[in-house]
Amino acid sequence: MRDVLVGLGCGLIFGAGLLVSGMMQPSKVLAFLDLFGTWDPSLAVVMAAALAVAWPGFAYARRRGQPVFAAKNWWPTASVIDRPLVIGSVLFGIGWGLVGLCPGPAVENLATGSPRVFVFVLAMIGGMLLQQVLHKRTSATPSVLATAPDG
Repeated sequence: MRDVLVGLGCGLIFGAGLLVSGMMQPSKVLAFLDLFGTWDPSLAVVMAAALAVAWPGFAYARRRGQPVFAAKNWWPTASVIDRPLVIGSVLFGIGWGLVGLCPGPAVENLATGSPRVFVFVLAMIGGMLLQQVLHKRTSATPSVLATAPDG
């Protein structure tokens, strides 16, 4: 139950931050991404402030070792920039640039009842499911090198 309450609290803080910062407004995000048009730099300030708040928190959490509300830390272990990471980043950027939404703000925007947001979230979920299917398919296919005899 504690994990659910901690997750709920973190989600509420994150959602409030998105709402207050303007990150929920696709028009504001698109204006930020429009470098050669009506560029709105205010989201750069929001991102810089988020980093300024998060950086000391992450540094403290790393030094502390044992988390407060969990049995263990879940720090990322991947450190390689590989093809799936680049492809996923490009797709994320294209989606963000076309629509002005990314997953967090999109889920929060469901509360507006906008049909465009519902279509975006359904497409996002479809993309996630497709990625899982493709990942399972490529993981199940044995590599030529993996099946080659030693020698």
